[in-house]
Amino acid sequence: MPVWAGLDIAKDFHWLAVLDERGRPLFNGRVDNDPENIEQAVGNLKAAEAEHGTVVVGLDVMGGIAGLVAAMLLDAGLRCVYVPGLAVNRARRATRGGENKSAPRDAKVIAEQTMLRAGELRPVELPEEIHVEIRLVVGHRRSLTTDATRRAARMRDLLVGIHPGLEKLIDTGTKSSLLLLSRYVAPAEIRQAGTSRVSAFFQRNGVVPRPRTPWPTRPSPVLGASASPHRVSVALPSSSANWPRTCCGFATVLAQLDAELEVLLEQHPDAALICSLPGMGATLTAEFIAQVGDIRRFPSGDALAAASGLAPVLAQSGRMRYSRGPSGGDEPLKRVFYQSSFCALQRDPTSRAFYDRKRSEGKRHHQALIALARRRVNVLYAIVRDRQPYRAGPPLRLVA
Repeated sequence: MPVWAGLDIAKDFHWLAVLDERGRPLFNGRVDNDPENIEQAVGNLKAAEAEHGTVVVGLDVMGGIAGLVAAMLLDAGLRCVYVPGLAVNRARRATRGGENKSAPRDAKVIAEQTMLRAGELRPVELPEEIHVEIRLVVGHRRSLTTDATRRAARMRDLLVGIHPGLEKLIDTGTKSSLLLLSRYVAPAEIRQAGTSRVSAFFQRNGVVPRPRTPWPTRPSPVLGASASPHRVSVALPSSSANWPRTCCGFATVLAQLDAELEVLLEQHPDAALICSLPGMGATLTAEFIAQVGDIRRFPSGDALAAASGLAPVLAQSGRMRYSRGPSGGDEPLKRVFYQSSFCALQRDPTSRAFYDRKRSEGKRHHQALIALARRRVNVLYAIVRDRQPYRAGPPLRLVA
């Protein structure tokens, strides 16, 4: 008969509650968050497994402060499942005196939820090393991009003092603008480099010239803004060497992280398949891998859509029955599908035709994009599951 265990995860110590097949307590105690105490708790669980049967351990946190205990449990061959903290809170509050929260009480609730719902809970597995590295870089990049507005305003403020003409041309939200600012900022160094060197710099870094785009893929507007018919007779403090380097510092960090992500994606077996879907660039692919890890955790594309907060939710009570938008889901994962769908409108005729059909049905822009994102979840799941790159089909035709 199985044994059910619940671990209430905390920073300094965890609390372990173990129940037998009938829900009777076998063990309830504190486990300090260090290898020695965790090893002792694993020994107790293995002893219970030898006496009673298979042990299933429920955890209310994944990663972070639960990283060490989860790794040691899995290394010992114990089965672990994830019990969401919201489910633990709701189940505890439904009991007598449920507003009273404590670690022993939560651990017991986690064990009970594991006993009742073990077949429905998501299994916890050790991530591969490449997944961990991508997750770390993506997390660092995300922490920087969340402060993008402040950083862009600061960069423009610095650039106005160095090069007002160039500040009018750039868009600090584009990768190509950041790329140029990581190398050329001051007017003197742009004039010294000339057209040939600026063009060569763009080509070396994969920026393709576009005739109708004045900036930043063509160097002529950059050089035009740097050339002045008048000589400035005073030395601006902002034109010193330190100010351009400060601007470069803002732009270089993201460029380095993007380059590191590209190297890691080359080593990942699924990255090329995911990138084959129009709209999934290197950054979105890395964010998808960081959030999903091994896609086999999800039994179907519908399960992945539900985890992303893109699947409609059924609301039924008495005679009332309708579908509504979900209020939960993984927000970073939902953003990946939403942004990739927006990018695919200009790159994939099939996606564009589906979007146009939804708009013709009376959907607003946001609703049509959500519908497209939901459809692309199944497409991406099938790509990774079948190990086949994306192949565009014939575009949908609108019926008058």
